[in-house]
Amino acid sequence: AMISGAKRYILSPPKACTKLGIVTQRGNPIFRHSMLNFGHLNEMDNPEMPEGEREWLKRSSEALAVETVLKAGEVLYIPSHWFHYITSLQKSAQCNVRSGVDLEGDPYFGGKVDV
Repeated sequence: AMISGAKRYILSPPKACTKLGIVTQRGNPIFRHSMLNFGHLNEMDNPEMPEGEREWLKRSSEALAVETVLKAGEVLYIPSHWFHYITSLQKSAQCNVRSGVDLEGDPYFGGKVDV
């Protein structure tokens, strides 16, 4: 729940994780996080951007995603294993709660096996 301020959320289902640069090696410090800096999307034409990063960002643009802005007093449910990229738009405070793990997933969106 967003207590104050606002944040922008980009959500992608588990089946999109292969396009989002998710680190899958257990023991890696960023295990289950994306290696991509989505803040660099505005820099795609910058000749100094490493080609590998440019290719991954192009690939990520093909991922199924939904975007929303969460404002004070609003609640957002994020299903288990869904990728979420969050940007603060204002000074904000929020409260998070985990509701358990969905082991089965969904045939269309995917689940734990797709992460």
